[in-house]
Amino acid sequence: MAVRKTWESKYKTGDTAPDFKTILHDGSSLDSQSLRGTPVILFFYNTDGTETCTREACNIRDNYQQLLAAGYQVFGVSKDSERKHQNFRKKYNLPYPLISDKNNVLAKAFDIFGEKHFMGRISDAVHRTTFVIDKDWKFENVIHPVVSGAHADQILLY
Repeated sequence: MAVRKTWESKYKTGDTAPDFKTILHDGSSLDSQSLRGTPVILFFYNTDGTETCTREACNIRDNYQQLLAAGYQVFGVSKDSERKHQNFRKKYNLPYPLISDKNNVLAKAFDIFGEKHFMGRISDAVHRTTFVIDKDWKFENVIHPVVSGAHADQILLY
């Protein structure tokens, strides 16, 4: 078996984003059809509370008003449960909703779940990626790699 040392999503700028139905941190459902007509940011990360993921989430929080002013709805996405997301949002005062992708259904649909090399180990995991989707549900930008401490700049300076 060949080892995949680099990773890249099959999705590129201009491609149509996949549709989805999912659950938010508060247990409510979200259908991507309801998001049509509004630009959306979906930032995928691995786990609530880890150092890099927290830095990324807080950077988005600190720049949230700029993202809203630019017209975006923002959603963080990880495999964590609704309860864990609620605790994470409360602890770090995150103003945006978090999607609970417990079985990596969205990560797989967005082609960012797969073999990952980390600290000398190979495992299946989410590749930290952000999708900026326009009002017509086309990818405006696919950001990978993500700079966790300056991620909002990566989004806004595109």
